[in-house]
This record gives sequence, C-alpha cells and structure tokens, in this order.
Amino acid sequence: MGFEFNNETFRNDFTFRNSERAIKRFPFPFDRDDYMYSVNMEPHVPGRPGSVFEHAFDVDEHYLAEMRDRALVLKDDPLRCQSLPHMELAGWDLLELIMESKARDYPHWFELHKTGNRWTWINRPMEIEQTFTFLDPSTLPYGPMEYITRQAQGDFTLQDQRDENLWIEAGMVTTQADWSLDFDIGMSFHEWHAPVPLAHEKGVFDRALKFLLKLQHGAPVRRFNWTMTVDPLLDTSPENYPKWGPTKAEINLDNIGHRQHLRVELQTLWRLPRSNAIAFPIRCYLIKFEELVTQPKWARRLHRVVRDLHPDLAAYKGFLRNRETMVKWLSQFDDGLPTSPGWWPED
Repeated sequence: MGFEFNNETFRNDFTFRNSERAIKRFPFPFDRDDYMYSVNMEPHVPGRPGSVFEHAFDVDEHYLAEMRDRALVLKDDPLRCQSLPHMELAGWDLLELIMESKARDYPHWFELHKTGNRWTWINRPMEIEQTFTFLDPSTLPYGPMEYITRQAQGDFTLQDQRDENLWIEAGMVTTQADWSLDFDIGMSFHEWHAPVPLAHEKGVFDRALKFLLKLQHGAPVRRFNWTMTVDPLLDTSPENYPKWGPTKAEINLDNIGHRQHLRVELQTLWRLPRSNAIAFPIRCYLIKFEELVTQPKWARRLHRVVRDLHPDLAAYKGFLRNRETMVKWLSQFDDGLPTSPGWWPED
C-alpha cells in the first residue's frame, strides 16, 4: 500500500502526525468557501485511487495506533461499547460486512476463509487469527459487534428500524466529538440529533430520516461532518470533558498551528441484510492547522469558512471561544484568490 503504520499516541505526549501522503488524502469537508449544515449525502461508491473513498472501509497509517487507543478507552470505560440484546443479529451483519470488505480490499493484511458457518479471520497488522462459528457468539472472545469494531477504525452505531423511525440501540463509540453512547442509546433519530442548531428548523433531519428509512441493501451512502479539537485527542467524550474541555483556554497565536486540529468525520450508512438494521460507521480524521495550510486552497477556504460561519454553528462545533484567534492565524494564508470548486487539493 506504500506506507507503514505510525507508532504514535492520541493522548499524553500526543505524538500523532500526518505524513505528506496522509495530508494529501485528508477528507477536507468544504467544497466551497462557506458552510451551512446540510445532509450532503452521496452514494458510497469506490472513489479516486488513494483517497479515503477508494475502499468501503479506509485503513490508513494510523490504524494500529487507533486500535491501541480504543483498547485503552474500553479498559477505562466498558460502557463505550453497548448492544441491546435484540441487536445481536445486526452485530453479526456488521462483522460480516467489515470482514468481507477488508479481505477484498486489503488482501495483504486481512483474510477471511469460510467453510459453511465455520469461518477463519486473519488480521495480520494486529496479529490475530480467529476461527469461529458464524452466528454462535460463544466462539468469539467478545460479542460480534465488539469483536470486529475492536479491529476497525472509527466509531460504529447500529440503528434498529421500527415505527417509521430509527433507534440507536448498539454501538462502539470511543472517538466521538462530544456525545455519549451511554446517554443516547435507546433514543430515536430526532432525539439523538436534538442538540444540532438551525438544522431542525430547516427540516434537514426530517428529510434525512425519510431518506434513510428507504436505504437499500447494497447501496450505502456517505457524508461529511466536522468540528474542531485542541490536540489530536480521539476521545473527546462528555464523560472525559474535564480532561479536554479546559484545553480550549490554552490556545493562542503562538501554539494554534500545532495544537488546533480540524476534526472530520466520514460517515457512511449501510442497510444490513439479515437484521434490516442500519450500520452507521463514523470514521474520524484529524489534521493540525500547520499541516492543513500546506495545501493553499484549503488554507484560503478554511479561513473563509471559520470567519463567516453562523455563531450558533461555531458554538455547536465547539470553537466560538477561539474563533477570532483562528481567523487571525489563518488570514495570513489567505491571499484573496478564488478557490476551485470541490474539496480536493490543487495538485
């Protein structure tokens, strides 16, 4: 694949970094010079070679470090992974989806061998080889959802569909942007999204729910979401707010380039075949401002987005306090030239 897995940390000494390759393929979420919350949904089909869209589930240089960090979070707080009893079949669906996708797209790292319901899964980067019986949880060290999501980057939730609604009733959530699985589990679609400003008044979530209830197996979709994070901290959960919330007061013009990160979620949605549930993987990507501004188009555009963003959205995204500092620092990279359409960097 042309890269090695980074030996890095997302806590304490924060040695996380993006290689030049990782910067170039970062999923920059702004396709224009302004932003307003929208569904921005598109088919999740194979995209540009080398991009985060190339495969169903992106595996990049941060894989092993992210899996180590997930294990640390779960050791401290096992409730970051929960599944209500009726969601076990959906967990098997998700396990099959991830195993088959990774074995197909990354055969040098992952293998899946099936003999009837007797399956063998090989994960070379994590040095795992597991033979188990599909649909028999006693043959795995964890439940099916937890087993496979301990080996997959990003967060995962499973939504049960009933009563013309979606209900979040299972998940592995350790890299979230200030929301809590333990608080949200059992909520309906609108309840889960209640904190988002402006979008409800515009009917965004009414349209999104109507669309998702009709989601078909074999036709996954994707969208971007984004926020800001001080330091490359994956676990910005409400449970750990005392650890990361105060760091916002530490940002200034001298350290913002290194410490302030744009946090982007590549969200995909999949209809699962046996359970009819919807899987919602939420893959988190981080890039520090000093890495991002190496791409002139992104530097110009981020300055304009942050400068002109509605104050309610800036508050919801968590950076209203530091907005003026961000604008001032980013302005030095904005020469006023027009930017080209779309989010790809200008090669």
